[in-house]
Amino acid sequence: MSQPRSLERLRHHYEVEKELAAKLRASTREERSALFQKLYQELFERVTDHPRLTRRESPQESLQKVEGQMNLLRPFLKPGGTLVEIAPGDCRLGYAVCAAGAARVISVDISDQRLEDDKARAPAAFELVIYDGYSLDLPAGIADTAFSYQFLEHLHPDDVRPHFDMVLRLLKPGGWYVFDTPHRFSGPHDISVVFGTELVGFHFQEWTLGDMRRHLKQCGFSTMRAIKGGRRCGAVMTAAWLLVESITGVLPQALRKRIAGRLFQSVTVAAQKPL
Repeated sequence: MSQPRSLERLRHHYEVEKELAAKLRASTREERSALFQKLYQELFERVTDHPRLTRRESPQESLQKVEGQMNLLRPFLKPGGTLVEIAPGDCRLGYAVCAAGAARVISVDISDQRLEDDKARAPAAFELVIYDGYSLDLPAGIADTAFSYQFLEHLHPDDVRPHFDMVLRLLKPGGWYVFDTPHRFSGPHDISVVFGTELVGFHFQEWTLGDMRRHLKQCGFSTMRAIKGGRRCGAVMTAAWLLVESITGVLPQALRKRIAGRLFQSVTVAAQKPL
């Protein structure tokens, strides 16, 4: 576990990330494919005590993280099916899905972030595809399920719709996109929260369930189901959570954030491609 950082070091992290994120916000799509990796690398070079650098997961923590993500995915995995995971990080979730009986797991990322030991034990059904973040050369309708975790908040606003269009193209009719991203009411969820209430770091946007339902409909998904407590909600419970969220949204900010901290830490949903 990383040690608590001083206010001075937090301020340094905040100012550096704010500066670099501003460059990304002002960039064009053509610039971002190269700029994204470059600016993250610069962040880690200038903020040497960044949690991504200092925090080391224990084997137990890693196992718990994978199991938590598997709990989200299990209801949507087909025996002998294909999963496409976006931004897989260490790829251990993909390995677990292979062990659970998937015929194929395709993890797509802008770089290979696996440890050498993990590379050596990659299952035969696993494939890592490195791409530029935009052009993914995979056949349409290849996936029964798609998955991302704590990823969407890092997308530039101009890249959100193309991302969902890409996922919709990859899914088979009736396939599901399962994802988790921070909830706006309980945020900000990046370094922005230490010194303010507006997103100025590498989280470009954070959503509500209502936001996401509208966006998914615009993108062509037919169904959205909330996932709460690791369980998929039906249509009635999803509607109930949307109602609770809308009521929470009209409360004074301090009270809204306090309640959202208990009820709405993340937007965790499954979206279905039309049959």
